[in-house]
Amino acid sequence: MDRNKSDFGFEDNMPQTPPFSSVFSTSSYNKNLYQPEESYSGLYYHEDSLVSGSLEALIQHLVPNMDYYPDRTYIFTFLLSSRVFIRPHELMSKVCHLCVDHQRLADPQADKMRIRKLAPQMVQLLSEWTETFPYDFRDERMMRSLKELTQRLATGDELYRKAVQQMTQALIRKLTTLSQYEEALAKINATATDRLTVLKTKPQSIQRDVLTICNDPFTLAQQLTHIELERLSYIGPEEFVQAFAQKDPLDNNKSCFSDHKKASNLEAYVAWFNRLSYLVATEICMPVKKKQRARVIEFFIDVARECFNIGNFNSLMAIISGMNMSPVSRLKKTWAKVKTAKFDILEHQMDPSSNFYNYRTALRGATQRSITAHSSREKIVIPFFSLLIKDIYFLNEGCANRLPNGQVNFEKFWQMAKQVGEFMTWREVECPFERDRKIIQYLLTAPIFSEDALYLASYESEGPENNMEKDRWKSMRSALLSRV
Repeated sequence: MDRNKSDFGFEDNMPQTPPFSSVFSTSSYNKNLYQPEESYSGLYYHEDSLVSGSLEALIQHLVPNMDYYPDRTYIFTFLLSSRVFIRPHELMSKVCHLCVDHQRLADPQADKMRIRKLAPQMVQLLSEWTETFPYDFRDERMMRSLKELTQRLATGDELYRKAVQQMTQALIRKLTTLSQYEEALAKINATATDRLTVLKTKPQSIQRDVLTICNDPFTLAQQLTHIELERLSYIGPEEFVQAFAQKDPLDNNKSCFSDHKKASNLEAYVAWFNRLSYLVATEICMPVKKKQRARVIEFFIDVARECFNIGNFNSLMAIISGMNMSPVSRLKKTWAKVKTAKFDILEHQMDPSSNFYNYRTALRGATQRSITAHSSREKIVIPFFSLLIKDIYFLNEGCANRLPNGQVNFEKFWQMAKQVGEFMTWREVECPFERDRKIIQYLLTAPIFSEDALYLASYESEGPENNMEKDRWKSMRSALLSRV
């Protein structure tokens, strides 16, 4: 994705170092050859893979010392899953305690050589935490603990002071950019609401249609891809866990997530999918003339095909979803004028039967293309997001967080981290296409009809065909008249 500009009009300063994809290959998960023993200090291994452990042992396993640094896949997996059992600020407090007390850093006479040896290890851990889970640090308690620990570590050497300063500045830039993004989203949503209000008071007179804004399917698919990658880039990996988090049975306090918004960027992305579906349906139902409606349908079929070719499966599915809405699918006279062969192929690709087998095959192909890609364009993989969430949800529901003996079921969290880690790799891709702000603004703010308004437009275009449709149309018209 183009990190120098933003679809929302502000700078995107979200560094991605070291690259997620270079470390998080599928094969690297749960290959932690730390200890060959079956059990070590409260951690349990099976065939050299960590499968379970007490929460305290897992926390201890996270904290480096002068002779040990945890595998990066373990850091990601534990930081991702730990929030099911402990709040991030409480985890940070424990990490600080283990670091300071175990290494006797609180001792005024602490050996500077010891601090120098430990500092790069701890700064690296904190850098990985702030880089991969920056949203944890919107909590003042997290920032306070971070500041206290880094001040101790920075006493050892000027080099570490600079590293700490760079890490803190990068974190603040990220959090500032996130706040700007959230403000921009709020403005976009407000603009869309205002335009819908104007549309209701002055129907048709102010409404433009997508073909007057962009009549090239390839360009529209590219602009949809800009929006998709922009919104993907702000979804924190922890949101996938927090969206489904339940109260830990061993936690006597309130849920870990009751004190902050759990998954706002994830929810905003799902809302974008719904908006695009309704926008497609609105654009089709709006024209009065059958020929124009057929032209819009064919245009969106071509856009959907271009999305498929790019690897933008989320926009593809949103477009198909909009075309399959009842107010659109019932327009039989309109569809009779459409060449549907291309649409049939796309529907086949996204067929939900056999657990979306065809789509999953296409996704694997796009993922493979991304791995061996020589250009940014070939790297694009935008998954059908609702299905990705569903897969993670069922993984979460299908396995217990804890084993019967109270140990954390770490095997489950390896699997979850593998899925979320793959998403993180897709999220990093830079959008190679030229941005057209006018088209993007239209896609984000053009008025969309509600389901009832879509049915009304549909019935006005092609009258009700049976008693059920006639009754529905009558009740809608009377409800509309009563509001006027």
